[in-house]
Amino acid sequence: MSYETVIGLEIHAQLRSASKIFCSCSTEFGAEPNTHTCPVCLGMPGMLPVLNREVVSMALKAALATGCTIPPRSVFARKNYFYPDLPKGFQISQYDKPLAEFGSLTIDTGDGPKRIGITRIHLEDDAGKNIHGENDADRAFSFVDFNRTGVPLIEIVSEPDLTSPEQAAEYLREFRRLVRYLDICDGNMEEGSFRCDANISMRPAGQKEFGVKTELKNMNSFRNVQHALEYEIHRQVDILESGGRIVQETRLFNADTGTTASMRSKEEAHDYRYFPEPDLLPLDVDRAWIDSVKTEMPELPRDRQQRFQKELGIPPYDAGVLTSEKPIADYYEAVVKAGADPKAASNWVMSEVLREIASHDQLPGFNVTPKNLAAMIGMIDSGAITGKIAKTVFAEMAKTGDAPDKITEREGLSVIADTDALAEIADQVIAANPKQVEQYRAGKEKVFGFFVGQAMKATGGKADPKALREILLTKLRG
Repeated sequence: MSYETVIGLEIHAQLRSASKIFCSCSTEFGAEPNTHTCPVCLGMPGMLPVLNREVVSMALKAALATGCTIPPRSVFARKNYFYPDLPKGFQISQYDKPLAEFGSLTIDTGDGPKRIGITRIHLEDDAGKNIHGENDADRAFSFVDFNRTGVPLIEIVSEPDLTSPEQAAEYLREFRRLVRYLDICDGNMEEGSFRCDANISMRPAGQKEFGVKTELKNMNSFRNVQHALEYEIHRQVDILESGGRIVQETRLFNADTGTTASMRSKEEAHDYRYFPEPDLLPLDVDRAWIDSVKTEMPELPRDRQQRFQKELGIPPYDAGVLTSEKPIADYYEAVVKAGADPKAASNWVMSEVLREIASHDQLPGFNVTPKNLAAMIGMIDSGAITGKIAKTVFAEMAKTGDAPDKITEREGLSVIADTDALAEIADQVIAANPKQVEQYRAGKEKVFGFFVGQAMKATGGKADPKALREILLTKLRG
C-alpha cells in the first residue's frame, strides 16, 4: 500500500524585546544562571504580570507579514502543567482567542510555489531550561536555569499542508528568513530562540481522514527536522505494514543515532486545563495600533526576491541567495545603486563577499563598502583591471577598506596595455613552446588557450586580455 505524509509544524520564535513579556527582567542570552529573574517571572505568590507592549507590536508584524486576520480582542490563558523549569506551575499562553489566525506562508518546492496555511499565531512566555550532565566523579546532576523563564514567544501553528520532510525544512527556513527580516527574532537555532515541534501522520493514498499523529519535540536545526521526519515516516509505515497501529505520543529525536524515541503520551487541550488568565485583562488591538505597526514593516523577503528578478534582471537563484538575509540584500542593492551592473554585482556578492564575511552576522564590520565594490566592478568593465587582478584588489579592500583605484596604484596592479610590451611577452611564450606552436599551426586551435594562459602568467594576470589575444593570434598565424 502507498501512503501519504501529513505534516504540520509549530514554530516557537523568541521575540527580540529587551525585557521579558510580563516583567522588566533582561532577555539577554548567556548570562550567569538565575541572574535575570524576579518575583514576577519566578511566579512568587501575589506577583502580578504586566504585558510588554513592544512584544505585542512585534507579534503583530508577524501576523501582518503572513496575511493573518487580527481580531480586535484576544485573551491570555493559563496552560497548566508541571515541570521543573516552569516555576509558576503554568504557562501564560493564548488558547481559544489568539492574537492572529488564518494566514499563510508561501514556500518554493520542486513543483513550484506552494501556499502553507497558518492556523494561528499566539503569544506566550517561555519556560526555563533544564541542564543535565555528569560531574568529575561521574555522578549525574540536573540543574535548572530560570533566566529564560518569561522570555516572550510567538507560536506559529501551521495547517497540515506539508507533505514531505523537505517541504517542512523549507517552510522552517522561509519562516526564519521572514522573522529575521522583520527584526523580531534573531533566528538563532543553536541558542533555542527559534525552534519547532512537528506533528506527523501517515494515511493510505487517497484517504481524506488523517491518520494518528505523533509529535516530535524541540528540534533546533533544519537538518534535524528533516531527518527526524524521514525516520518517523519509515517507522510509522513499517508499523502499519506489519498490521500494528500508531500510538498518539510525543517523541524526541536523537541526532546522534538518527532515531526517535517515545517521551510521553500526547496531551490533549483538556489535559492542560486551560482557563482565562485572571491577572491579565483581554488584549484589545485597535486599527490605529495595526496601522502604526504597518508603517514599520520592511519589504518582505519574497517581495524583494521577485523585485530583484523583475527590476534588476538577475536569475531566480541569484535573487534567492541575495535575499536570504536582509543585510546581504541591503548591501547588494547599495552596490547596484552605486552604479554596478546588477549581474556582475550579484556574482561578486554571492562569491567573494559571502566568502569573506563567512557569516551574514559579520556584515556590519565588513570593510568593503558598496561604493568601493561598485567602483572596482566599474574598473573591470572599463578594462583598467582584469578579473584576476580584481580578486587581489578585493582582498586588499577587505583588509584595509581602501578604495580600489588607490590599491591598484599603490600595488602596481594596473593592466598592461602597451602593445610593444605585450608583443615581447608573446614572442617569449611562443619561442619557449615550439611543440604547442606546431600543434596550433597544424589545426589544433584549442591549444591557443595554453598560450593565453602562459602569457597571462608571465604578466602576473595584468595583461589586457583583448590586446593580448589579438597579438598572439597574429604571431601564431605567422
